[in-house]
Amino acid sequence: MTLNPRLIALATAVPPHVIRQADVKRLATRLFSTALDPGERLLEVFDNAEIETRHACVPLEWLSRPHTFGEQNDLYIEHAARLGTEVAGTALERAGLSPRDVDHVVFVSSTGVATPSIDARLCNRLDLRVDVRRTPIWGLGCAGGAAGLSRARDFALADPSARVLLVALELCSLAFQPGDVSKRNLVAASLFGDGAAAAVVVGSSVVARSAPPRALELVSSQSILWKNTLDVMGWTIDGDGLHVVFSRDIPSIVRENVRPSLAAFLDRNDLALDDVEHLVTHPGGVKVLRAYAEALGLAPERFRHAHDVLRAYGNMSSPSCLFVLERYLAAKEIAHGERAVVSALGPGFSAEYVLLRGLA
Repeated sequence: MTLNPRLIALATAVPPHVIRQADVKRLATRLFSTALDPGERLLEVFDNAEIETRHACVPLEWLSRPHTFGEQNDLYIEHAARLGTEVAGTALERAGLSPRDVDHVVFVSSTGVATPSIDARLCNRLDLRVDVRRTPIWGLGCAGGAAGLSRARDFALADPSARVLLVALELCSLAFQPGDVSKRNLVAASLFGDGAAAAVVVGSSVVARSAPPRALELVSSQSILWKNTLDVMGWTIDGDGLHVVFSRDIPSIVRENVRPSLAAFLDRNDLALDDVEHLVTHPGGVKVLRAYAEALGLAPERFRHAHDVLRAYGNMSSPSCLFVLERYLAAKEIAHGERAVVSALGPGFSAEYVLLRGLA
């Protein structure tokens, strides 16, 4: 029996509005018409993103009109509470647990602001115990899902009897600014979508009431923060709300930094890159996935689940890597004893790695 915490259930959910990439491109053509230089061919970013559909908590027509930060944030609170309740309930059901069994809630998000935080609202909606511990985490962006899994592991490692519920949720659509005709906003319009994921992590002394279809041992984790890279990814905030920041240099940063940092993490666990059968990467974009493959010397086929998630949902920020992990579990590809690394990059500029091992 392992003494490490275990992930015993994982669930994902998306809001109801399905947005086709072709429709978003048409909207962007209209909104960005005053800023587009025909010679730059910027609208090709929609064709090159290799995204077919995304989901949003609001219809596409809503995104075409300006809204105040207050309006956007009110919708964030409303839809985050609803979607978070749905995905958390599914994860608990798959784990064979009731909401009253939860000892700790970790909530990860960066696309809205709420006090009381969204996890407090989830506790009320799900009827969690009054003494449940809560850890809301804000500002980790695309790295948030992997970081949340790492923190859930930490809590379950410190308390082997703990049952930890992780919820990673982003409503990126609400941050879209129709009046911002910058190139970065155009790229964001081609890339980001809404989604949520929930995971149940338990300590080593917790005996499952029903055998999960596929459990994973959470062996180790690592956070990396590269210095002097604060301007690579994040938000700027003004009276209109959140404006996306991401550098065009991200793929080159991946090529230069991911391999040595991942190799060092694995070395601390007495492993080499060749010892890892599966790499569960956050699908930040096709260029990022190609950079991963180039940096690690891996065939593109090794990232097929990440590509599939990107194609169907776009970049959902923090929950995306958990969507990819769900694909691995559904395909039963992380066999007993096989190792996998969840990898995601985020503001800071930072990386999060979580080492997993398949259990019977």
